[in-house]
Amino acid sequence: MSSTPHDPFYSSPFGPFYRRHTPYMVQPEYRIYEMNKRLQSRTEDSDNLWWDAFATEFFEDDATLTLSFCLEDGPKRYTIGRTLIPRYFSTVFEGGVTDLYYILKHSKESYHNSSITVDCDQCAMVTQHGKPMFTKVCTEGRLILEFTFDDLMRIKTWHFTIRQYRELVPRSILAMHAQDPQVLDQLSKNITRMGLTNFTLNYLRLCVILEPMQELMSRHKTYNLSPRDCLKTCLFQKWQRMVAPPAEPTRQPTTKRRKRKNSTSSTSNSSAGANANSTGSKKKTPAANLSLSSQVPGLGAIPNCSLNPGRDGDLCHSTAVTPSGQFKEKH
Repeated sequence: MSSTPHDPFYSSPFGPFYRRHTPYMVQPEYRIYEMNKRLQSRTEDSDNLWWDAFATEFFEDDATLTLSFCLEDGPKRYTIGRTLIPRYFSTVFEGGVTDLYYILKHSKESYHNSSITVDCDQCAMVTQHGKPMFTKVCTEGRLILEFTFDDLMRIKTWHFTIRQYRELVPRSILAMHAQDPQVLDQLSKNITRMGLTNFTLNYLRLCVILEPMQELMSRHKTYNLSPRDCLKTCLFQKWQRMVAPPAEPTRQPTTKRRKRKNSTSSTSNSSAGANANSTGSKKKTPAANLSLSSQVPGLGAIPNCSLNPGRDGDLCHSTAVTPSGQFKEKH
């Protein structure tokens, strides 16, 4: 069956300049399809570098991943940053999972200026477990994704709200152990909690502690400081941000235009103003130097406080003015 121009995978025979855009630029769900293929290509030898490359390919540098679900002790909500996302996916496979993929049904897309939001109310996270027994787990919930609207089209926010889950055991395994009540009792027990393994749940609990320490880790990696010095530096900078007053917006000075006057009037006004200023300064100068005792005759005492105690231990002493104009201290 030959491809037609209406096929999204159609490639023009006239060269690369006539090709259509990549499919995921039109349908963001195609990125989830590519992510599923990348997860299927994982091997047992995949190390941290492989997981970092996986996260770099599908997640933005400032991406966040949020999981919301309800356990026996109440609702839980975990949010991790970009540096902890690779480890999250690796813990899924460390808990005995051999295959992981996501299925999106009836998703809705909304386009914004710089992002694309995909809201899927019927999302299923399917995990295939090889141990402790062969089980297929279907975790259903709502998945909200925000992609950046560019050529890479990576995920900026990932929010998966888990509603329910099912653990499916093949009938062939039940038939094999039909006569063994201990094995049947073990098969009847759940191997996950809300579709998540114990490895993943423990890692999410640990992320509550690790997420606030990302600043310390990055500072230690950048400046090669000791953990104690990193903590002191971070606390000091945070204290500076708290103590520093908020920056006030700079106000531009308003310039007023002055009307031009005649030269004769301006010179006369300037000379009159200069004379007024000189007389005003002459009048204000002696008044500023006069004390209250000289202005008011017969003023008895002017209190004067100092930090040096007097003879009786008092901090305040007074200065008396005699009629002859001499000063006399009173304690």
